[in-house]
Amino acid sequence: MPPKPTFPCPMCGADVPLKAKACPHCGACDKTGWNEEATGYDGLGLPDDDFDYEKFKEEEFGQPHKVRGKRRLWWWTTVILAIILIILSLANLMFRD
Repeated sequence: MPPKPTFPCPMCGADVPLKAKACPHCGACDKTGWNEEATGYDGLGLPDDDFDYEKFKEEEFGQPHKVRGKRRLWWWTTVILAIILIILSLANLMFRD
């Protein structure tokens, strides 16, 4: 059985059977992108020339935030250990015979 003739979808590049009403991959049809004005698919999937990488990073990852939790944790750990050390030193002085 010979393979069915196909053409590349102008929107996503997937193989579309010749008599298909829409692309089986992306759903594009004559009304949404199979018309003559549709831009051709180059198959590379690269961003456009006007792609703004900084804007993409901000949209994808948001603003970088500082990790303050660890710093605060270490500060409180130091304070608690200092208090325990003082209490133990005082206890040692009081119960010394």
